[in-house]
Amino acid sequence: MEPISSLFNQLQTPRKVVITTHQKPDADAMGSMLGLKLFLESMGHQVTAVSPTNWAGWVNWMPGAREVIDFEHNKQASAEVIKEADWLFCLDFNIFYRTKQLAPILAEASCVKILIDHHQQPDTQSFNYGISDTSKSSTCEMIYDLIVESGNLDRIDANIASCLFAGVVGDTGSFRFNSATAPVHRMVAVLKDKGLDHTKVYEGLYDNYLENRLRFMGHVLTNRMEVFYEFNAALIAIPKSDLLKYQIRTGDTDGLVNLPHSIQGIRLVAICIDRDEERKWSFRSKGDFDCNQFARQHFEGGGHFNAAGGRSSQSLSETVETFKKILPSYQEELNKPQP
Repeated sequence: MEPISSLFNQLQTPRKVVITTHQKPDADAMGSMLGLKLFLESMGHQVTAVSPTNWAGWVNWMPGAREVIDFEHNKQASAEVIKEADWLFCLDFNIFYRTKQLAPILAEASCVKILIDHHQQPDTQSFNYGISDTSKSSTCEMIYDLIVESGNLDRIDANIASCLFAGVVGDTGSFRFNSATAPVHRMVAVLKDKGLDHTKVYEGLYDNYLENRLRFMGHVLTNRMEVFYEFNAALIAIPKSDLLKYQIRTGDTDGLVNLPHSIQGIRLVAICIDRDEERKWSFRSKGDFDCNQFARQHFEGGGHFNAAGGRSSQSLSETVETFKKILPSYQEELNKPQP
């Protein structure tokens, strides 16, 4: 994989471009995809954004969101536009299987493939150009860097700024995590100068749900959360019946995994959700507990040091029991004094 900077001198030549991201795109995935789309369109490129699956309704406020093609509902159109593409940008994922059923089409595409991602252990051999930087707060920060380093800062407008800011907010926990470095804050200052209305972005991300989600969260915290103080850990396990009862849609469970961290002393939080085809795990940690390795070793997943995901083909009760059996082996690590 050659450095993405090798492409900078080619940005002036209009091309057919497809941008895609991981399944069930979050704020960073959608924000980086749309921010890059708007930027490349300003350079004269013909750009199509393709999501492997549907996405949360609370990102539809983003400029261009309603133009994104949902692969699961438009497979033929998606396949055709990828087949005709000159460039394929893959954002916020680093291995094709994270795009679900879209993966074989991406793997077989003959166009130039470009990776922009901040997760660990990228599959670099599948891409012609790219950048993988785990020190970055978000893929949106990396899109900002691309725009600036290619000499095109003047092309950032209020719409691009809104998309990029949304992803940074989402992936830094509203600037709470260690990934919110000084360069991230300087980036936000520049976006403000470009017309960013940060209040509207926050409203779009966090004040844009239906009543049922709030009642669902109350139910989950009351009835589905277990706290293991001897391990400084918390677990939330959500059965499919809860999702149906509260009419939970894509994106409605986002953020739940962070809530138990407000309990004093909790260093590891796990949430498991019973989906149709598998059980989906999310992990969050504080300090020096490595969620990435934990997810990779036990739950076929991975991600970042303090935030990762996984999956299981076991039933909900079985995979939860597996987690509980694993937990004692990490007791010393989770109880280790923090500096």
